[in-house]
Amino acid sequence: MIDQTAIISSSLDHRTRLLEGMARCVATKGYADTTIADIATAARVSKRTFYEHFRTKQECLIALYENASQRSLNTLTRAIEPSQDWTTRVDQAVKAYFGHLAANPLLMRTLFIDVLAVGPEGLQARRKVHRQLAELIADLPSQPDADAAAWQANAIVGALTEIVLQAIEQDRVEQLPECADEAAQVVRAAISANRAPAADPQAQPLVPER
Repeated sequence: MIDQTAIISSSLDHRTRLLEGMARCVATKGYADTTIADIATAARVSKRTFYEHFRTKQECLIALYENASQRSLNTLTRAIEPSQDWTTRVDQAVKAYFGHLAANPLLMRTLFIDVLAVGPEGLQARRKVHRQLAELIADLPSQPDADAAAWQANAIVGALTEIVLQAIEQDRVEQLPECADEAAQVVRAAISANRAPAADPQAQPLVPER
Protein backbone atom coordinates (compact mmCIF):
# COMPACT_ATOMS: atom_id res chain seq x y z
CA MET A 1 0.00 0.00 0.00
CA ILE A 2 1.28 3.48 -0.90
CA ASP A 3 1.97 5.72 2.07
CA GLN A 4 -0.26 8.76 1.41
CA THR A 5 1.48 10.76 4.15
CA ALA A 6 4.81 10.29 2.40
CA ILE A 7 3.30 11.53 -0.88
CA ILE A 8 1.92 14.68 0.76
CA SER A 9 5.19 15.34 2.56
CA SER A 10 7.19 14.91 -0.64
CA SER A 11 4.84 17.20 -2.53
CA LEU A 12 5.16 19.94 0.07
CA ASP A 13 8.92 19.53 0.06
CA HIS A 14 9.06 19.97 -3.71
CA ARG A 15 6.95 23.13 -3.51
CA THR A 16 9.15 24.54 -0.76
CA ARG A 17 12.27 23.73 -2.76
CA LEU A 18 10.80 25.43 -5.83
CA LEU A 19 10.07 28.59 -3.84
CA GLU A 20 13.58 28.54 -2.42
CA GLY A 21 14.95 27.96 -5.93
CA MET A 22 12.96 30.91 -7.24
CA ALA A 23 14.27 33.07 -4.38
CA ARG A 24 17.88 32.13 -5.14
CA CYS A 25 17.45 32.78 -8.86
CA VAL A 26 15.78 36.18 -8.59
CA ALA A 27 18.29 37.26 -5.93
CA THR A 28 21.18 36.51 -8.28
CA LYS A 29 19.78 36.96 -11.80
CA GLY A 30 16.69 39.09 -11.33
CA TYR A 31 13.16 38.02 -12.18
CA ALA A 32 13.23 38.99 -15.87
CA ASP A 33 16.28 36.82 -16.60
CA THR A 34 15.12 33.85 -14.53
CA THR A 35 13.67 30.92 -16.48
CA ILE A 36 11.61 27.98 -15.34
CA ALA A 37 14.60 25.77 -16.15
CA ASP A 38 16.70 27.92 -13.80
CA ILE A 39 14.16 27.53 -11.02
CA ALA A 40 13.93 23.76 -11.47
CA THR A 41 17.70 23.42 -11.51
CA ALA A 42 18.09 25.52 -8.36
CA ALA A 43 15.38 23.44 -6.66
CA ARG A 44 16.98 20.17 -7.85
CA VAL A 45 13.74 18.99 -9.46
CA SER A 46 12.59 18.47 -13.03
CA LYS A 47 10.63 20.98 -15.09
CA ARG A 48 7.78 18.49 -14.98
CA THR A 49 7.77 18.76 -11.19
CA PHE A 50 7.65 22.54 -11.53
CA TYR A 51 4.51 22.31 -13.64
CA GLU A 52 2.91 20.00 -11.10
CA HIS A 53 2.94 22.93 -8.66
CA PHE A 54 2.86 26.08 -10.79
CA ARG A 55 1.41 26.82 -14.21
CA THR A 56 3.77 29.72 -14.93
CA LYS A 57 6.82 31.55 -13.67
CA GLN A 58 4.52 34.40 -12.66
CA GLU A 59 2.45 32.09 -10.47
CA CYS A 60 5.60 30.87 -8.75
CA LEU A 61 6.69 34.47 -8.12
CA ILE A 62 3.35 35.33 -6.53
CA ALA A 63 3.58 32.25 -4.32
CA LEU A 64 7.09 33.30 -3.29
CA TYR A 65 5.84 36.82 -2.55
CA GLU A 66 3.03 35.48 -0.36
CA ASN A 67 5.38 33.09 1.42
CA ALA A 68 8.06 35.73 2.05
CA SER A 69 5.44 38.28 3.15
CA GLN A 70 3.96 35.81 5.61
CA ARG A 71 7.42 35.24 7.05
CA SER A 72 7.78 39.01 7.48
CA LEU A 73 4.43 39.24 9.25
CA ASN A 74 5.31 36.31 11.49
CA THR A 75 8.62 37.95 12.42
CA LEU A 76 6.81 41.20 13.13
CA THR A 77 4.17 39.49 15.26
CA ARG A 78 6.75 37.60 17.33
CA ALA A 79 8.62 40.83 18.02
CA ILE A 80 5.59 42.51 19.61
CA GLU A 81 5.29 42.09 23.36
CA PRO A 82 1.60 42.34 24.36
CA SER A 83 2.54 43.40 27.90
CA GLN A 84 4.18 46.60 26.64
CA ASP A 85 2.37 49.88 26.04
CA TRP A 86 1.22 50.58 22.50
CA THR A 87 4.02 53.04 21.70
CA THR A 88 6.63 50.41 22.54
CA ARG A 89 4.77 47.85 20.46
CA VAL A 90 4.87 50.24 17.49
CA ASP A 91 8.64 50.58 17.89
CA GLN A 92 9.03 46.80 18.09
CA ALA A 93 6.87 46.23 15.01
CA VAL A 94 8.61 48.77 12.76
CA LYS A 95 12.10 47.69 13.79
CA ALA A 96 11.28 44.01 13.25
CA TYR A 97 9.70 44.71 9.85
CA PHE A 98 12.56 46.82 8.53
CA GLY A 99 15.13 44.44 9.97
CA HIS A 100 13.55 41.47 8.25
CA LEU A 101 13.43 43.25 4.88
CA ALA A 102 17.05 44.40 5.21
CA ALA A 103 18.24 40.80 5.66
CA ASN A 104 17.77 40.07 1.94
CA PRO A 105 17.85 43.29 -0.12
CA LEU A 106 18.05 41.65 -3.56
CA LEU A 107 15.01 39.47 -2.91
CA MET A 108 13.06 42.45 -1.56
CA ARG A 109 13.69 44.36 -4.77
CA THR A 110 12.05 41.56 -6.74
CA LEU A 111 9.16 41.06 -4.36
CA PHE A 112 8.25 44.73 -3.99
CA ILE A 113 8.66 45.73 -7.63
CA ASP A 114 8.48 42.71 -9.93
CA VAL A 115 5.35 41.28 -8.31
CA LEU A 116 3.42 44.24 -9.74
CA ALA A 117 4.68 43.46 -13.24
CA VAL A 118 2.80 40.17 -13.42
CA GLY A 119 -0.58 41.85 -13.75
CA PRO A 120 -3.78 41.88 -11.67
CA GLU A 121 -2.81 38.73 -9.80
CA GLY A 122 0.33 40.38 -8.49
CA LEU A 123 -1.56 43.50 -7.46
CA GLN A 124 -4.19 41.39 -5.71
CA ALA A 125 -1.49 39.49 -3.81
CA ARG A 126 0.13 42.73 -2.67
CA ARG A 127 -3.20 44.20 -1.57
CA LYS A 128 -3.88 41.07 0.48
CA VAL A 129 -0.53 41.36 2.26
CA HIS A 130 -1.07 45.08 2.84
CA ARG A 131 -4.46 44.36 4.41
CA GLN A 132 -2.87 41.86 6.79
CA LEU A 133 -0.18 44.35 7.76
CA ALA A 134 -2.77 47.10 8.19
CA GLU A 135 -4.87 44.86 10.46
CA LEU A 136 -1.83 44.17 12.60
CA ILE A 137 -1.03 47.89 12.87
CA ALA A 138 -4.64 48.75 13.69
CA ASP A 139 -4.54 46.27 16.58
CA LEU A 140 -1.45 47.82 18.20
CA PRO A 141 -3.31 50.57 20.08
CA SER A 142 -6.85 50.61 21.38
CA GLN A 143 -8.64 52.77 18.87
CA PRO A 144 -11.96 54.46 19.66
CA ASP A 145 -13.17 54.35 16.05
CA ALA A 146 -12.69 51.05 14.21
CA ASP A 147 -13.41 52.53 10.76
CA ALA A 148 -10.99 55.40 11.30
CA ALA A 149 -8.40 52.98 12.66
CA ALA A 150 -8.65 50.79 9.54
CA TRP A 151 -8.33 53.78 7.19
CA GLN A 152 -5.44 55.13 9.22
CA ALA A 153 -3.64 51.76 9.27
CA ASN A 154 -3.87 51.54 5.46
CA ALA A 155 -2.34 55.02 5.19
CA ILE A 156 0.49 53.97 7.54
CA VAL A 157 1.20 50.86 5.45
CA GLY A 158 1.36 53.08 2.37
CA ALA A 159 3.89 55.34 4.08
CA LEU A 160 6.05 52.42 5.20
CA THR A 161 5.91 50.90 1.73
CA GLU A 162 7.05 54.19 0.21
CA ILE A 163 10.04 54.23 2.58
CA VAL A 164 10.94 50.70 1.47
CA LEU A 165 10.52 51.53 -2.22
CA GLN A 166 12.79 54.56 -1.88
CA ALA A 167 15.37 52.40 -0.15
CA ILE A 168 15.15 49.90 -3.02
CA GLU A 169 15.53 52.61 -5.67
CA GLN A 170 18.56 54.07 -3.84
CA ASP A 171 20.08 50.61 -3.31
CA ARG A 172 20.13 50.91 0.48
CA VAL A 173 17.62 48.31 1.66
CA GLU A 174 20.22 46.95 4.07
CA GLN A 175 20.17 50.38 5.77
CA LEU A 176 16.42 50.30 6.51
CA PRO A 177 16.95 49.51 10.23
CA GLU A 178 18.79 52.83 10.55
CA CYS A 179 15.60 54.76 9.82
CA ALA A 180 13.31 52.55 11.90
CA ASP A 181 13.23 55.01 14.82
CA GLU A 182 12.12 57.90 12.59
CA ALA A 183 9.54 55.73 10.84
CA ALA A 184 8.17 54.50 14.16
CA GLN A 185 7.90 58.11 15.33
CA VAL A 186 5.75 58.94 12.29
CA VAL A 187 3.54 55.90 12.96
CA ARG A 188 3.11 56.87 16.62
CA ALA A 189 2.21 60.43 15.67
CA ALA A 190 -0.41 59.23 13.18
CA ILE A 191 -1.97 56.88 15.69
CA SER A 192 -1.89 59.49 18.46
CA ALA A 193 -3.82 61.92 16.27
CA ASN A 194 -6.65 59.40 16.00
CA ARG A 195 -6.54 58.65 19.72
CA ALA A 196 -7.06 62.30 20.70
CA PRO A 197 -10.14 62.59 22.94
CA ALA A 198 -13.25 63.72 21.14
CA ALA A 199 -15.00 66.90 22.20
CA ASP A 200 -17.68 66.45 24.85
CA PRO A 201 -21.05 66.90 23.09
CA GLN A 202 -22.59 67.96 26.42
CA ALA A 203 -20.06 70.69 26.99
CA GLN A 204 -21.36 74.25 26.76
CA PRO A 205 -19.93 76.17 23.81
CA LEU A 206 -17.82 79.16 24.60
CA VAL A 207 -19.72 82.38 24.03
CA PRO A 208 -17.55 85.33 23.17
CA GLU A 209 -17.95 88.36 25.32
CA ARG A 210 -19.78 91.24 23.74
